[in-house]
Amino acid sequence: MMWTLIAAGLYNLLWGAWVVLFPNAGFSLIGIDPPRYPEIWQCVGMIVGVYGIGYLAAARDPLRHWPIVLVGLLGKLFGPIGFLQAATTGALPWIAGLTILTNDLIWWVPFSIILWRAYAYHHGTQGVPA
Repeated sequence: MMWTLIAAGLYNLLWGAWVVLFPNAGFSLIGIDPPRYPEIWQCVGMIVGVYGIGYLAAARDPLRHWPIVLVGLLGKLFGPIGFLQAATTGALPWIAGLTILTNDLIWWVPFSIILWRAYAYHHGTQGVPA
């Protein structure tokens, strides 16, 4: 659990910093027009980076800091839902969803396991945290 949250924290800090410092770079990589207001995209990068700080803090005691993991998982569920809505209506090209793989999907299972372990621990169905 600790290493998963450290990895998520570092990933989010790096991705967030990249978006803040180079807001148009990702769009150029996939060959789509950058947003008209890159500052909005930079705000997304800032939010992702802040999540990274939260994951690193939660890594110290994942069973105690499970709410941070829950908020992160919710974001990783709702983000792809929003993307699917935008892609199916043509507001975003499907290629823009590549970031969903590394920002969201790969974290669903490990974050869910952490939350399951926290639930079991706090409800007395699991003795000692690992």
